[in-house]
Amino acid sequence: MSASGGTKAIVAALVANLAIAVSKFVAFLFSGSSSMLAESVHSLADSGNQGLLLLGGKKAQREATPQHPFGYGRERYIYAFLVSIVLFSVGGMFALYEGYLKIKDPHEIEAWYWPVGVLVFAIIAETFSFRTAIKESNEVRGKRSWKDFVRTAKAPELPVVLLEDLGALVGLILALAGVSLALATGDGVWDGIGTLCIGVLLILIAIVLAAETKSLLLGESAGLEEVRKIEAALVDGTTVTSVIHMRTLHLGPEELLVAAKIAVQHDETATEIASAIDAAEQRIRTAVPIARVIYLEPDILRTPR
Repeated sequence: MSASGGTKAIVAALVANLAIAVSKFVAFLFSGSSSMLAESVHSLADSGNQGLLLLGGKKAQREATPQHPFGYGRERYIYAFLVSIVLFSVGGMFALYEGYLKIKDPHEIEAWYWPVGVLVFAIIAETFSFRTAIKESNEVRGKRSWKDFVRTAKAPELPVVLLEDLGALVGLILALAGVSLALATGDGVWDGIGTLCIGVLLILIAIVLAAETKSLLLGESAGLEEVRKIEAALVDGTTVTSVIHMRTLHLGPEELLVAAKIAVQHDETATEIASAIDAAEQRIRTAVPIARVIYLEPDILRTPR
């Protein structure tokens, strides 16, 4: 996986979530807090998600085969989509179920210092993980807003980790609020309400992730800036006079397919046109290095009567 895949951010999130999952589960055993149980399952699901992202990055590096001539770059999109499913089912739906049970049969939280201490530790650890994801994202997002970065990023790992870490932090705050209110009032219903809020939050994040990765799986074109660079690189003003039409498609985060019909001079020879196409391909790869697969069809531009 390339640097833009955010491997460092994934590993940081994996280490943090494994440590947090163990501590939350221990706190649940001592306190009986449903928020802690929901949060421990959430952290465990997040750990599995980071494992899926790393596995997808590894599988995407396989060489192209006759059966898959364009390679396996989209494996990263598939595993990112699986992350949204895990987050929805294992994280969100479980939290809703656990919250419902706690509201239906509330009980006081025992050994309150366990859940409070673990939640404070988890907030610190998740903040470190979130900070790492933000730092890596800033290196690739340029001038885009955070919303545009999540919506337009072609490498799915960083947006996934960002949303997961954001959801984890907000979920921890909700869990802390639920536990605190349950302790202050002596009513365990507040713990269940906090758990329900965590479930709703995780489901919303899962829906956003699913929508974005679905778009990537269907196949997205190059960004507007890359399209302009390719169009400018195609035309040399002599043999290639204009671009009749062009299509681009991401075969993976760092691999772009370019197919275009270009207008050439009607009196050029086949040798001259072939040389012009070779030169155009070289200009495209110089302007947009991720343009790895290029198909150019020469044609004569006819002016409509």
